[in-house]
Amino acid sequence: MTHDQWLISAVLLLLFIMFAWGRWRHDLVAMSALVFSTLLGLVPVEQAFSGFGHPAVITVAAVLIISHALKRAGVVDLITGGLAPLTKHPMLHIASLTLVVTVASAFMNNVGALALMLPVAIATAKQQGRSPAMLLMPLAFGSILGGMTTLIGTPPNIIIATMRSDLTGEAAFKLFDFAWVGLPVAVAGFLFVIIIGWRLLPRERLEKNIPDQLFDVGDYLTELEILPESPLIGRYLRPVMLEEGWDIQLVGLLGKAQGVQPMPPGFRFQEGDVLIASGKAEDLQPVLDSYGLQLRAASASDVEHIDPQELEFFEGIVSAQSKLVNRNVRFLRRENGDNLSLVGLSRHGENLRKRLRHIRFRIGDVLLLQGRRDEMDEQLQRLSLLPLAPRDISLGQRRNASLSLIIFIVAICLGLFELMPLYLAFLLAIFGYIVIGMLPVHQLYDEVDWPVIVLLGAMIPVGKSLETTGMTELVASNLTGWSEGMALYWIIALVLVVTMFMSDIINNAATALVMAPIAVGISQQLGVSADGFLMAVAVGASCAFLTPIGHQSNTLVMGPGGYKFSDYWRMGLPLEVIIVAVAVPLIMMVWF
Repeated sequence: MTHDQWLISAVLLLLFIMFAWGRWRHDLVAMSALVFSTLLGLVPVEQAFSGFGHPAVITVAAVLIISHALKRAGVVDLITGGLAPLTKHPMLHIASLTLVVTVASAFMNNVGALALMLPVAIATAKQQGRSPAMLLMPLAFGSILGGMTTLIGTPPNIIIATMRSDLTGEAAFKLFDFAWVGLPVAVAGFLFVIIIGWRLLPRERLEKNIPDQLFDVGDYLTELEILPESPLIGRYLRPVMLEEGWDIQLVGLLGKAQGVQPMPPGFRFQEGDVLIASGKAEDLQPVLDSYGLQLRAASASDVEHIDPQELEFFEGIVSAQSKLVNRNVRFLRRENGDNLSLVGLSRHGENLRKRLRHIRFRIGDVLLLQGRRDEMDEQLQRLSLLPLAPRDISLGQRRNASLSLIIFIVAICLGLFELMPLYLAFLLAIFGYIVIGMLPVHQLYDEVDWPVIVLLGAMIPVGKSLETTGMTELVASNLTGWSEGMALYWIIALVLVVTMFMSDIINNAATALVMAPIAVGISQQLGVSADGFLMAVAVGASCAFLTPIGHQSNTLVMGPGGYKFSDYWRMGLPLEVIIVAVAVPLIMMVWF
């Protein structure tokens, strides 16, 4: 290995470790990798930011904006309007909602399609008295499967399409080139999910008892203040917990320095003590009423001066597009103009013992908020929170749904018949949405997932450095030597499986950017077409079914579905086996 190859190997190894650790956002990690690669001379300075003008980056941003326009137009609302009769039987309930998400994900961002259907799934689960866990993981998996079928369904496909041009000199893949493999895979995956997959979830998730008002999303972390009239004053902790049979757990005490300390042995309740409690939403109110406690908001706010009859508790899920991601309560207070209070937070898979004001929000967190009843919808929309508590759902303005679809179809046709590049056709569609009023100019960029855009722009030059340093050829030759004598079928399967497991741990777009050059290098070593290897990477990069962190769709449903980290592989592992079994023969048949 040359000096530059050792350097790029070290950069990529550190990159993968940071992606897997998850301590910092993916875009920050990718940008750091770009900076170090440039400083080390692996990426020429004049090309350091070339990735941000790459067609793949522009196409991803355009797809996100178009998805927002279709949502505002109420396109999915029209489709789901007739689903009510199909929700009576459990399997039909799962199949109907998952089918809508799967089809919608083929033509809009898959996370956006899931976000549209999430409130519908929760509301219909409430109506039918079913656990949301029965519906939400199938919906998340359906959104991923649908995205595999077209170029615009998921960022990895967009990346692979343009990489074909960059790495092989041939024309980029077209809109429906991915359907030859992606569509049969999506159909097989869909059938597995609705017939068998959801039954593999733990029985306690599927039979979860749904409360009348709030869904069981796990334990909220809350702060409880002891009022002067509390009967707890002067009593010791241990006898109270043993004799009274509380359904909530006291996990800490707010100290004088505003830090949280463990409940001390022999603790005695005093007026004004602030207790850090963990418990289900429906178990909090009886404790508050019986023991003279009150919820303490994470931020002082004007809510305290509003007539209590105007206030309402409501729950919202932090979406991938939310401004709150990786922010804290202080930011929430600034954004809502002191008209909203955070009184609880639920995060499955983690036992929270910090103060609410010290916690940074993550995708999938469920927030228990208090605010004006008449401002609920506005607050949820402004913060990009998905409604959890069942209530009337309005997904858009139906008046322009047909016109919005026509504009979208025209843009698709312009790209499909190669009258212009697809990203340019999408930019024209966005202009059309602005003209007809479906996209207010001040909201034009609200739905763009900027961390993903930055990640793509930063990783493209880093990925190209694999080629310029000769690392791609080195890895490809070693893998080819190791697999000497192995049938091409098994080499394709190996590339697909390796890409799958990488995507379960790190971002799927980053996986595609790293694996695509290696896959093309292997094809060149073998003297065969690169198309089949690129398709294997495209399928594998989209198949993040084993963990909640591999794909944003999985993360989004973890909280409201009440899932644990280990629940995903129960349905995801057999699904990935089915995908490999279906995809590899199709790749061999179509692309070789």
